[in-house]
Amino acid sequence: MSTPSIQPQDIAPELLERVIARVGTVIVGKETQIRLAVMSMLCGGHVLLEDMPGVGKTMLVRALAACLGASFGRIQFTYDLMPADVTGTSVYRQHTGTFEFRPGPIMSNLVLGDELNRASPRTQSALLEAMEEGRVTVDGHTYPLPRPFLLLATQNPLQFEGTYRLPEAQLDRFLMRIQLGYPEPQQEIELLSRMQGGHPLERLKPVMLAEEMVRMQREVKGVFVDDSIKLMLVQAADASRRHAKVQLGISPRGTLAWMQASQAAAYMAGRSYVIPDDVKITAVPVLAHRLLLSHEAVLAGTKNEDVVLELLAAITIPLASRKGAKP
Repeated sequence: MSTPSIQPQDIAPELLERVIARVGTVIVGKETQIRLAVMSMLCGGHVLLEDMPGVGKTMLVRALAACLGASFGRIQFTYDLMPADVTGTSVYRQHTGTFEFRPGPIMSNLVLGDELNRASPRTQSALLEAMEEGRVTVDGHTYPLPRPFLLLATQNPLQFEGTYRLPEAQLDRFLMRIQLGYPEPQQEIELLSRMQGGHPLERLKPVMLAEEMVRMQREVKGVFVDDSIKLMLVQAADASRRHAKVQLGISPRGTLAWMQASQAAAYMAGRSYVIPDDVKITAVPVLAHRLLLSHEAVLAGTKNEDVVLELLAAITIPLASRKGAKP
């Protein structure tokens, strides 16, 4: 298998578009969702894929891993899965009289957590340290995770049998929640045609190195964010905490995630500064899953996405200054 070479910064957006196009050969008609997943990778953020079974959630993660050319780990969450099955365990070696750490699947660049909400809360909690701090602690010893590290977890709707609700603290650690949805009839016909001659995933080649993604993640952090844009983010977050339909609003972690996603959106567009449109396109996938609506709002049929759009409509959209932006 040929190995892609590290590319210069000025063609980074073009390289990312190639990744999106390659993944699009496997996941038909979902360019927006693929783009959001790549955006999350640029932030070093984690993604929650929530939808019905069989719409391509697992395939999306596998395709991204194949294009990145990085190590891939898979965790199939079940009710009897233990935390050590995720993080790894220490094994006693009798011939040396010492314990040896045997890493779990979490010690990979891209980790697929399949059907996360089928695991017990105890096992779900094993992911918290990895998601927030990029490390795991086993038997008192701390082990750093490889870079880049990205968890893409799938979740079935809560009304499905054998599912547990994810705690708010864990939901808040996911940068985005993405829903794929069913394909259009013509898209499904195209999917059947592509699968007829063999699975397209088997033909995917790496587009970039893992080291290239780490470098891009550093560059995304340098994308300029004007104070007027930051004020826009904070106003929306503050309004969510006082919203009549919201029981739990956007946390400071959520505001930071929104800024980082906006920086990634600007970077993918080839800009060195954030504009209000970057903030708008990332608002729903970054914020909706962080809101906990009141019981009255839920009974009235209000959706989290509707509240996010209300928050955006209520704040002033600034004309962001380009002062300090890189040429």
